[in-house]
Amino acid sequence: MAAQDEVILLDFWPSMFGMRVRIALAEKQIKYEYREEDTFGRKSQLLLEMNKSHKKIPVLIHNGKPIAESLIIVEYIDNVWNHAPVFLPSSESHPYERARARFWADYVDQKVLKFGSRTWTTKGDEQERAKKEFIEILKMLEEELGDKPYFGGESFGFMDISLVTFYPWFCAFEKIANFSIEPHCPILIEWTKRCMLKPSVANTLVDPNKIFDRITTVSKLYNFFYT
Repeated sequence: MAAQDEVILLDFWPSMFGMRVRIALAEKQIKYEYREEDTFGRKSQLLLEMNKSHKKIPVLIHNGKPIAESLIIVEYIDNVWNHAPVFLPSSESHPYERARARFWADYVDQKVLKFGSRTWTTKGDEQERAKKEFIEILKMLEEELGDKPYFGGESFGFMDISLVTFYPWFCAFEKIANFSIEPHCPILIEWTKRCMLKPSVANTLVDPNKIFDRITTVSKLYNFFYT
């Protein structure tokens, strides 16, 4: 990183999307200023200015220029600081692998939080259906992982960053909704443990107990169901 570069991250500690950016920055060993945003409180003027369209975290501010949306930020980090490790394959030499990684990362964004949240915002038969649907989504991801160490192959990369930050939330979902992921998706859990051996991941992921406390607080605040 050039000496004149200024990097600021606007983030909120429980955010799985913000954790993605923190892991990417740690992997690339980029120094940055972290600014906490309480998205359930009053949003800072800086956040409102830097993300006028969505007014959400995370936002990476690089030399005064904002980049929003976590997957876009991770890809930006990979392109700008293009030294090793590399998160995405080259679009010139490996266009299919690059497109596939982006597809599955988008699948995570479209499916995992939506269906995972239903495991604790519903009850009774609806909750049981939600748990089954959630497990089926994770099984689909496990099938994509297969027998590879990481989703992209031998190296920790874009898709791994996209999914691993949900792990603390999975633990909270299990505790609230009284179910277990590991019996259904043991390969995915082993992958998570492998990712946790990386300092960038281990030092970034939030304690699942804190996520659990956060969910129960939000549940009571917004009158969500949970068991």
